[in-house]
Amino acid sequence: MKEIHAILKETLGEHAPSYATIKNRVAQFKRGDFSTCVAPCPGRHKTVTTLQIIEKINEIILEVRRISAKSIAEQLVISRERVGPIIHEDMDMRKLSAKWVPKCLNADQKRLLCHTSEQI
Repeated sequence: MKEIHAILKETLGEHAPSYATIKNRVAQFKRGDFSTCVAPCPGRHKTVTTLQIIEKINEIILEVRRISAKSIAEQLVISRERVGPIIHEDMDMRKLSAKWVPKCLNADQKRLLCHTSEQI
């Protein structure tokens, strides 16, 4: 393995794989696995933010303003870490008194929120 590493280091220079990588590859080849493709890593699937996901989140929030991001993630089967940025960045909303509201409210919406807060 040291010979292989030395040859690769001489040929590829700083772009040569590490000794540990070479050791793992040699062990892989000895087991009979000659594939050079990178196998998918185990774990949670990555999701991409699409317009459909944003629309679904918007529908859920409009239906129940006091819903948590965790509940939204569970309903749509996406990660909680993905829901937060969608709500805050893509939909431009924030949590106010346990309710999702747009970050920029017009005068009527502000007046309605003040009136509702006073009643509570």
